[in-house]
Amino acid sequence: MMKRLTWFMSGAAAGVVGATVAKKRVKAAAAELSPANLAHKAVDRVREVAQEGKQAIKAKQIEIRARLTGKPGHAATLADELQDGDAVFVDGQPVEAGQVIVLRQRRKA
Repeated sequence: MMKRLTWFMSGAAAGVVGATVAKKRVKAAAAELSPANLAHKAVDRVREVAQEGKQAIKAKQIEIRARLTGKPGHAATLADELQDGDAVFVDGQPVEAGQVIVLRQRRKA
C-alpha cells in the first residue's frame, strides 16, 4: 500500500510541476506573439534596415567622390591601376579588375 501511495504522490507531483512549466511557456509564447510586441519588433527591424541603408549610401557616396576627385589616399578601382595584359587573381581565381576596390592610405612625412 505504501508503495502505491509513494508512486501516486510522485506522479501527482510530476504532473503539477509539468503543468506549471507548460503554463509558463505558453504564457511566454503568447506574450511574444502579441500584436503589440510584434509591432514593436517590426518597427525596430525597419529602423535597423533604414540605418544600414543610410550607412551603405554614405559609403557609396564616399567611394564615388573619391573616384571622381582622384586624390591620393582615396578609393580607386584596381582597373585604374592596371596596364593592358595585366590579370587580377583573388584566392587563386581570376576576377574582373572592376570588382576589386583598392584603399590606399598615405602617411605624411
